[in-house]
Amino acid sequence: QLQASGGGLVEAGGSLGLSCKVYGLTFRNYHMGWFRQAPGQERELIAAIRRPSGATYYTDSVKGRFTISRDNAKNTVYLQMNGLKPEDTDVYYCNALLPSGRSYWGQGTLVTVSS
Repeated sequence: QLQASGGGLVEAGGSLGLSCKVYGLTFRNYHMGWFRQAPGQERELIAAIRRPSGATYYTDSVKGRFTISRDNAKNTVYLQMNGLKPEDTDVYYCNALLPSGRSYWGQGTLVTVSS
């Protein structure tokens, strides 16, 4: 129901844009988030955008570099990543969360940043 895309290999300092299209859900009802997970680590919330306000949250390590946005008409959430660092290398997941707590996950997309 959530299909993420846009991962790949980029050099340090470069940019990538991730997309996550939502199918079969009423997109506008969901808070949307991007998480990332390294092998052996817990999945970490790095950016989120609330509904209906569009208020955003960023974890400290990505503030000023990453931008989350959503297009309710396209049922899609985006993550624009600039100034990428090798430590940003992870599998990135999108998440759709209802205020009730029910959530759905995308399949993950790998971002690799070379030094």
